[in-house]
Amino acid sequence: MTSPKNLKSKAQHVRATWAKRCNIVIFISSETNNDFPTVGVNTTEGRGHLTAKTMQSFKYCWDNYRDQADWFLKADDDTFVIVENLRYLLSAYKRTDPIFFGHKFKTNVKQGYFSGGGGYVLSHEALKRFAEKGLKNATHCPPDGGSEDVQMGKCMEYLGVVAGDSRDAMGRSRFHCFTPHTHLNGDYPAWYYNYDAYGAKYGPGNISDYAISFHYVDPKMMYHIEFFTYHLRPYGIITGSQDLNAKTSLKFDNPIHET
Repeated sequence: MTSPKNLKSKAQHVRATWAKRCNIVIFISSETNNDFPTVGVNTTEGRGHLTAKTMQSFKYCWDNYRDQADWFLKADDDTFVIVENLRYLLSAYKRTDPIFFGHKFKTNVKQGYFSGGGGYVLSHEALKRFAEKGLKNATHCPPDGGSEDVQMGKCMEYLGVVAGDSRDAMGRSRFHCFTPHTHLNGDYPAWYYNYDAYGAKYGPGNISDYAISFHYVDPKMMYHIEFFTYHLRPYGIITGSQDLNAKTSLKFDNPIHET
């Protein structure tokens, strides 16, 4: 998701780096721009209306791309995603599993919810429930207001969609709501220690080899991560083939909570 004022300063750098590795990319804004291009969802810009923008973005994806994708990722224009690592995580699940993944926070929602900035990904079934049931229930899935990620988390819980654990087999984080520097050095704001679901760990030993996302990534850092991820290689060392997906025993029988 982006905004009219961020197309040149942020969105174009997402398009030039990680977004080109997605199967389908849609830049959604409050206004349509046929030159970039962006899809306008006719919402008011600003943090106070991120819920409406997000809800309408997912509705647009369902209405137009439900038959073309198995998973639907929401990311901001200052989020960097290593798409191959995202695909690897999702390879352990089916499109029919009612589940979504992201950087988990433990407040506000019983099963937890996912940081909007770190990006979160919905299965086809999760998006189906959202479009067919969630959008019709303004109590549990409000059309606007509040914090977008919290509201989406409450909506998913109501719909019986599991907030999945995206950590790897060694318990290391894959989605991240701050920059690589912050997660490496632990320069966290005080509030984060009360929010992070897994103890606000930091350092190289707590970040997965197959990390998926980082947030607050400015354009220069976009290209830095792009280079160090996809171009720099130590001679004679082969990496990237170790199986690090955690084994899951989840059973997806979660009903929608009718009230």
